[in-house]
Amino acid sequence: MFYDYTKIYVKGGDGGKGMVSFRREKYVPEGGPSGGDGGQGGSVILQVAEGLHTLADFHFQRHFKAERGENGKAKNMHGANGSDLLVKVPVGTVVRLAGTKEVIADLASAGQQFIVARGGRGGKGNARFVSSVNRAPRIAENGDLGEEKWIELELKLLADVGLIGFPNVGKSTIIAHVSAAKPKIANYHFTTLHPHLGVVSLGPEKSFVLVDIPGLIEGASEGVGLGHRFLRHVERTRLLLHVLDIAGSEGRDPCQDFTVINKELEKYNPYLKNRPQIIVANKMDLSGAEENLVRLKKELGTKYEIYPVSAVTGEGLKELMFRTGELLATLPITPLEVSTEEFRLVKVEKEEPYQVELQEGIWEVYGPEIERLLRKMDLNYEDNMERFLLILRQMGVEDTLREKGAQDGDTVSISGWEFDFLD
Repeated sequence: MFYDYTKIYVKGGDGGKGMVSFRREKYVPEGGPSGGDGGQGGSVILQVAEGLHTLADFHFQRHFKAERGENGKAKNMHGANGSDLLVKVPVGTVVRLAGTKEVIADLASAGQQFIVARGGRGGKGNARFVSSVNRAPRIAENGDLGEEKWIELELKLLADVGLIGFPNVGKSTIIAHVSAAKPKIANYHFTTLHPHLGVVSLGPEKSFVLVDIPGLIEGASEGVGLGHRFLRHVERTRLLLHVLDIAGSEGRDPCQDFTVINKELEKYNPYLKNRPQIIVANKMDLSGAEENLVRLKKELGTKYEIYPVSAVTGEGLKELMFRTGELLATLPITPLEVSTEEFRLVKVEKEEPYQVELQEGIWEVYGPEIERLLRKMDLNYEDNMERFLLILRQMGVEDTLREKGAQDGDTVSISGWEFDFLD
């Protein structure tokens, strides 16, 4: 089964806890603090692997968590860092944030890596808090939490040439004729539900990769007929072979078909408007083909190269493939063109570290910086509690309470911990 889209959860490992410990050795009855730091949490890293061609493995496993850092130890021994988790993905994988659809990585080359969820930093042990004032601190920090998020992986096949066109115009028959690919071929629409890759060999060291993109229809850019699933594979190609049913055997006008498909390409990604195309006038073995070919050349012959072929008999396909190879030699490798709306915008905005509100006679203090401090400190330790209150005073929490009208003896609540305000 071919999978070209999946949604997965990734989480970096949490940092290890710092340790509170003191040297207690023979002849050193009152040794100094010796608590080691916690280890760094491992990160989740996406790595491009050449041997993969589908996202099928993610159909069975959707949660990826890196190893957490080890807790600090006595005798100033730091905890071991957590191991990074390497998650292998195919070449051509685009990574988006699941909530906003923002592109955060485009993994287009073998061996490329991207850290998608960083591990948390390890907490400091009490040996880090020695000072001239406090020679025996009973203070240690918890490790930071690792990053966690839901992401979407979208595979856009890396091929040199893409076969595009309406359903049932003969794309699968063409790729089966010119390569070793064996797509399903039948006389009904949407026979091909997944892209097929084929290697076209033109001689020693002369070959290119051709992808049979399932049939597009009007409205594909809005997702009609699984349009988005199909269109994403067009973006990676350097050259498009636009296959038309020149005989009009489906009751459609081939000239109109050409216009409709190109409009859908442009709507989906404006950069595709300038992608080079060769028009492949297929089904020349059927009646009505010659008349339509004359009309097609009259309308589009000055802008595009037109090759009349018959996918069934193979007539004209050899000349088409050699001309395709010649054009590819002149075309640069096309990077993925992502519209500006898709880029991830990083806004640096100063966030208020805390908020103070009076609720039912109790002063509530909360905010991101408060939460971070509470995660880092175990307030069950007296020294940690003293340090926590000192940091709050340095942050200005005490002054803010006073400015808002807090009086002596008022209750101040911080994440379930209650204190008396003393002015």
